[in-house]
Amino acid sequence: MTSTQPVPAEHELLDAYRSHLSSGRASLGEMFGGFWESTSHSAAVHTSDGQRFVNCAGYGVFILGGTHPHVTEAVVAQVRANPLATRLLLEPVSAAAAKTLADVCPPGLSKVHFVGSGTEATETAIKMARANGRRRLVTTVNGYHGKTLGALSVTARGVYQDSFQPLLPDVTAVPFGDVEAMEAALRDGPPACVIVEPVQGEGGVVFPPEGYLAELGRLRTEYGAFLVVDEILTGLGRLGRWWGHDPEAVTPDVMLVGKGLSGGVVPVAAAVATPEAYAPFDKDPFLHTSTFSAAPIAVAAAKAAIEAIVMEDAVAKSAKIGAELKRRIADSAALHCPHLVAEVRGEGLLIGVEMADPGLAGELVLELIDGRVLVNHSMNNSHVLRLTPPATISADELDQVTTVFDSAFSVLAGRFPANR
Repeated sequence: MTSTQPVPAEHELLDAYRSHLSSGRASLGEMFGGFWESTSHSAAVHTSDGQRFVNCAGYGVFILGGTHPHVTEAVVAQVRANPLATRLLLEPVSAAAAKTLADVCPPGLSKVHFVGSGTEATETAIKMARANGRRRLVTTVNGYHGKTLGALSVTARGVYQDSFQPLLPDVTAVPFGDVEAMEAALRDGPPACVIVEPVQGEGGVVFPPEGYLAELGRLRTEYGAFLVVDEILTGLGRLGRWWGHDPEAVTPDVMLVGKGLSGGVVPVAAAVATPEAYAPFDKDPFLHTSTFSAAPIAVAAAKAAIEAIVMEDAVAKSAKIGAELKRRIADSAALHCPHLVAEVRGEGLLIGVEMADPGLAGELVLELIDGRVLVNHSMNNSHVLRLTPPATISADELDQVTTVFDSAFSVLAGRFPANR
């Protein structure tokens, strides 16, 4: 017979947050209304007091929404069968998941190294580059690749780096989208590892000029660089195509995958490499390992997530729904407060709303929460809030998001009139 422990009262949970987690996070949660999330399904998040939110947040994790049945069923079955591996015997689920992922990756990327998070995938790529003789790193200003020590070294923003100096040496940051600056950095020194996003998400949903990644591919060949494309946010259908760099004629040495790979159920990420780039890891399976990497419970989620993306036609839905949602938000901004909204931009289900002032972005986030719509800020651009709704969002939920934006823009227009 089993018993269920009662959930402590919310004031006790808040005290626990302050005492044993982060007091700053507790204060932030209170500012956002003091809600406690309890259950989720598709685009809906329910709180302990019975509120229902439309989830356009989650930093890109929920391309399939919450608790997608195909993913949760696969995970539950794996929990019952063999959730963690011995790390000594061969394990079938990781092999099947690796093949499933490789089959949807761009041609040439066939070697998969599973890890537990996106920042670990970045660490894997940096170590792989070093194992291939590229110790110098070139990243982009306002790029975001994680906050563990190596990943933080290529996340070129002082507010995150300063407390942890010294970081990795020999790191150069160049403006995103600037091919000439990248070429100058590669020319000025030994062969380097270049890490770049197809679209800067935390940078504020910033798109490079057309052909940028193809040019980086050319520079990689010319200067012997090692090219890492970070698709952790942009991959698996988020932009309305399988991979953000699909339109570009370039095959990276390593592609980073995460967020949506979890299916919104179990944390998992991966570095997917060409056989040539992966060769040092291929030769020595103990060169870069982690106890929980390729855990059966995690890779079961990854395999099921990819299958569900195909079954849901999530890539095409992302393109269609995202275009409609972006149009609605832009129209609403133009109607109510064009003096407050600098731009609404995006592709697929990655949409950025750039406000004229950082304070306005915060005001808009709070108004949206009041209307039961969740969005994220951009960590490297305080002017921009981001929407990353799931491809499973319903028409009614899309209408709710539109209505709440309309109301929020109207409120802000009254609070901050154009002639003020």
